[in-house]
Amino acid sequence: MKSHIALSLLAIALIFSAGNVQGQNKGKNTKGKNNKPAAKEIPTVALPANSNDCLFAIELQPDVPFGPTSAPQGAGRIQEIMRDKSNPNVFEFEHNSTWYKFTAPYSGNLEINITPNNEWDDYDFVVYKYTDVYFSNHLIQNKIKPLAASLTTKDTTGIAAATPKNSKGQVAAKPRSRRMTTATMGMRADGKRLFLAPGDNEEFLRSLPVRKGETYYIVLDNKSAKGEGHTIKASIQVESFEPLVVFYDPTLKKNVDVDLLILEKNTDNRPIVKNPSFRGGKIKFVPGFSYSLYAKKNGYFSIFKEFNSNIFKDDTLMRFNLNRTEKGTTFAIADIYFDDDANLLPESDTSLLNYMQMFKGHPDITFQIKGYVQSYAVDIEADQKLSIARAQSVKEFFVAHGMNPEQITIAGMTQNEIKRAAAAALNKHQAFRDTKIELIITGLSK
Repeated sequence: MKSHIALSLLAIALIFSAGNVQGQNKGKNTKGKNNKPAAKEIPTVALPANSNDCLFAIELQPDVPFGPTSAPQGAGRIQEIMRDKSNPNVFEFEHNSTWYKFTAPYSGNLEINITPNNEWDDYDFVVYKYTDVYFSNHLIQNKIKPLAASLTTKDTTGIAAATPKNSKGQVAAKPRSRRMTTATMGMRADGKRLFLAPGDNEEFLRSLPVRKGETYYIVLDNKSAKGEGHTIKASIQVESFEPLVVFYDPTLKKNVDVDLLILEKNTDNRPIVKNPSFRGGKIKFVPGFSYSLYAKKNGYFSIFKEFNSNIFKDDTLMRFNLNRTEKGTTFAIADIYFDDDANLLPESDTSLLNYMQMFKGHPDITFQIKGYVQSYAVDIEADQKLSIARAQSVKEFFVAHGMNPEQITIAGMTQNEIKRAAAAALNKHQAFRDTKIELIITGLSK
């Protein structure tokens, strides 16, 4: 039985919630001796106050690394963990701990990656499954058993071999006794066991099968008295598609970076990519899931696309053409359909909605809709009226779907354009253009 007092959740929350401060980025670049610039330090994330207690666990976002953190300091106000005969697979007690919690966005295998800032630090960790609002109290009473625990002691023999030596050829600091030869640890698919004892020399536990919506607590403990911080990332691994996603400028004939946001609709629009300068790369999509993609870049039309990841079963590349928002830019549309009276047919909706969404995102742009016909110039006046009627039908479609009519003008083919197209088809045996509508940028307000 533990000697420490088990406080109620309510009492603990009232006492310490006022001190729960969000982490802030820190970093400094000072000068060393002889006014020489010192090595630039990596900014660290300050651990929130009380995060060494379970009640104030830091929430991890899927696939998003947290850290590098400042050093954990002490065991907090409460020792939630203390080893006894009924619960041997945990720390002897918390030394310098940090608590994290993670909710699975979908079912799969839980993987954890932990990298200490200092490879000499000796970190252990334990994983629990959340039960109910009395989770913390039950932990204190040793009523909850861990699902996994790594209690190994590092062996720095391999690290010491690569450690810089002083002018006398001596190792600058005497290695402490450890068993692991690398700094990174955690849980992954190629791990073999769920519990590692101090005498074991494995680095990774086996990943855990989890279900969507389940919450897990991870307590990380640095046994080093003067240790440093760490970086931690939790992920759910499933069979996935990983296509290459790029954005292409057809004028420059090269890929360009964009401000990219991709939301996973099956997990309440969880952002799986949020990058203001995405330069192209592979992105993981869960099979059968639906996504929304938003991309923007100054001087270009924004891109919005909704899709199901199953499109990647046979396609490993998703390439988007970025069209410039410059006066005179023209978009020729062939895959729309009219009846004999210039009324749009339902088969046209998909194509027109894509273009409409593109222009709708730029209310500062004005454009012209120009209609085309395929004609042998038997009745030029009737053909000209038909081309204008087609343009009018497209404008009415855009306006009916929320576009500002003041952005849009319409035009049809001129009589000379109809004559030239007919002459080319009759005399030069050229095929008619497939284009039925052109969208032409006519202006851009500053």
